[in-house]
Amino acid sequence: MEITQKERHGVLFYSCDEMEQAGFPHGFSTRLGGVSPAPWDSLNLGAGRGDEPERVSENFRRFCRAIGADADTLVKNHQVHSDTVRQVGWGDQVSFPGEGGQAEADGLITGEKGLSLCIFTADCIPVLLCDPVKKVACAVHAGWRGTALGIAARGVERMKQDYGCRGEDILAAIGPGISTCCFETHADVPDGLRQGMGERAEEFIHPIPESEKYHVDLKGANRRWLMDAGVDPRHIAVCPVCTACRGDLFWSHRRLGVRRGSLATVIQIR
Repeated sequence: MEITQKERHGVLFYSCDEMEQAGFPHGFSTRLGGVSPAPWDSLNLGAGRGDEPERVSENFRRFCRAIGADADTLVKNHQVHSDTVRQVGWGDQVSFPGEGGQAEADGLITGEKGLSLCIFTADCIPVLLCDPVKKVACAVHAGWRGTALGIAARGVERMKQDYGCRGEDILAAIGPGISTCCFETHADVPDGLRQGMGERAEEFIHPIPESEKYHVDLKGANRRWLMDAGVDPRHIAVCPVCTACRGDLFWSHRRLGVRRGSLATVIQIR
């Protein structure tokens, strides 16, 4: 499995063919293909960043059309940098595509056909999970705190507990996010990973010579959590693209701060 760049209807995004073919329209957005002006240019999918709600709605309609999902069926999270995965249904959908997220959680899970799950990032790691057998979808926002707490594994566990999914049936896609090259941290991030992962964390922590800082591999850590939760490594796709490196394609909180748009990741059960 792999995640590849695609363009449809003038919108650039990333997705995994195997998940699409299994009946789960989905996509990891870029900043290209929308209607918003600077500093949100152009496919800003984040409400509450100063952009007009009408433009955010139009951007969502364009993005969802490109990936094959329905912008009128969105459930959006209001992330709190936790390991909380919340089960959602039709009563949780937003009233219009440009509305901000209401579901306080960093992971959303559903078995409702037609419902579209949406989480937001701007360097953090987006993770999508789906089970073609049980027809269950999960979308996870994994910042460094969520990664340390194992939110990707929590998503797998909830799929098993709530819907009877099996690890070997689950497909996983780890989308564009900040990569090891650009994620430079102090000791708090490595210490958090060590607390959550124990000795397994060390392969994702790279001390920077002659400094007290580290480069940390969040994508690799999330892949490890998924494997430990029972997902077949052959069923895990990892996007190598770094959001901090590719300012032409993505917004990066590390690079731009708060004057920017937001990326979104959406998955729907067809």
